[in-house]
Amino acid sequence: MARAPHDRLEGKVALVTGSSRGLGLLIARELARRGCRVLLCARDGTGLERAERMLRAEGGRVCAMACDVTDPEAAERLVGTATATFGGLDILVNNAGVIQVGPFTAMTEADFREAMETMYFAPLRLVRTALPALRERGGARIVTIASLGGRVPAPHLLPYAGAKFALTGLSEGLRAELAAEGISVTTVLPGLMRTGSHTAALFHGRPDREYAWFATAAGMPLLSMDAQRAARAVDRAAERRRPELVLTPVAKAAVRLHGVLPATTARVLALGARLLPGPGAVPDRGVPGREAARRLGSAAVGRLTVLNDRAAQRLNQRVGP
Repeated sequence: MARAPHDRLEGKVALVTGSSRGLGLLIARELARRGCRVLLCARDGTGLERAERMLRAEGGRVCAMACDVTDPEAAERLVGTATATFGGLDILVNNAGVIQVGPFTAMTEADFREAMETMYFAPLRLVRTALPALRERGGARIVTIASLGGRVPAPHLLPYAGAKFALTGLSEGLRAELAAEGISVTTVLPGLMRTGSHTAALFHGRPDREYAWFATAAGMPLLSMDAQRAARAVDRAAERRRPELVLTPVAKAAVRLHGVLPATTARVLALGARLLPGPGAVPDRGVPGREAARRLGSAAVGRLTVLNDRAAQRLNQRVGP
């Protein structure tokens, strides 16, 4: 059966946060390829310019705005730019995020606050600000890029998991409340994806050892998913107004196990935590992935992360010029 015009993505206006690199860049690219006009947003202005040039070279109708989504005024600026440039807003994709890897004792309260500001309060402000514009358009959509960590709290990722738990609850609640207005909300729960994010994550405690396990897991084909496939799945889910999308077989199995056997899941997670590196001497500010990799200096880990390293190059995962 043919889809109604308001169900098709062609001609829609989309705002994608965190879209200068990684999964956000790929989601924006897929939307542009489907005929959407897309506003890109990220903190790194140089990387954002590269992303904009990349998508325009492919024929995408895009514009870019550099801003930090944790700025309380960012939501007004972003929604205002989208409506002024493209005449409205149909699709809001909350994708911006930060990843901090390490044991709880190596984290500071500031790490948890940064995670919550970026991955909970910023999406909350954007939804509140965008609602009037979304209500004006038939078939509006909100897409929330949460995480498997928003259902199953992986150890050594507590700031990330805590913020994603909150974001998942917000997204599912919004779907229930906005359904009567014709606004669909899709909650995406990805597992590990080969986006090159291991190069941009911050590693705490013993950065080299934390990098070794995280980068290796994120780059292994059996554990992680090709990011391009993930982006296509996200856009299809948004088009079809799916309430939830869980990405990667491992993530699907973990969500089901946690739902049916939560005590067993807790025991598995506790065992996994024992196998991870111990804490450093004191809480620290974290080391970027590239520096952690340099400190580790492991050719074996380098071989295991080669697919994810290539993804980092393709998906603009470099900072500055």
